Amino acid sequence: MIRQREITEVCNGMGLAINGDVYLIVEFNHVKPAKGSAFVRIKMKSIKNESVLERTYRTAERLEEAVLEFRRLQYLYNGGDGYHFMDQTSFEETVVSAEMLGRGVSYLQDNIEAQGVFNGEKLLKVEIPNFIIATIIEADLGLKGDSSRAGTKPAKIDTGATVQVPLFIEVGEVVKIDTRDGTYVERAKK
Repeated sequence: MIRQREITEVCNGMGLAINGDVYLIVEFNHVKPAKGSAFVRIKMKSIKNESVLERTYRTAERLEEAVLEFRRLQYLYNGGDGYHFMDQTSFEETVVSAEMLGRGVSYLQDNIEAQGVFNGEKLLKVEIPNFIIATIIEADLGLKGDSSRAGTKPAKIDTGATVQVPLFIEVGEVVKIDTRDGTYVERAKK
């Protein structure tokens, strides 16, 4: 759903439709110079590919607002046609491609809650939580006396992803993983 807005009505978190893509306003600044007319400088991030765009608009211009709705989704299973999520409000099932999930596809756990970004009924993006709690299912043996500063080793977690963990982490341990970059954060309790 798209509607026209005055430039003075922009706010952080608002969606804008620009050249067929949807952007989320991250930062904006109303500037009133001593000479000349006022303008608005907007910094926005693409919903699809996270690219950042900065634009300057005169106060007389109008923008196309893309009305965004954030909904809770629950991951159900991976089928041949994609990854199946259930809308927690309407209980409708949505199929999501691996491309839409991006790096997050490696960290999907059964029944994990994600956030879906919708424009009307069209799903634009699925964001999984920034951190997950996972169990180490495969790792090389650590040596006695290894400390957290001694280095890292690859380990496979229960989602199938491989992450770098400290040498003292062993198979069966529960760890906290940052899904944004796939890094080990700390040991965790399940």
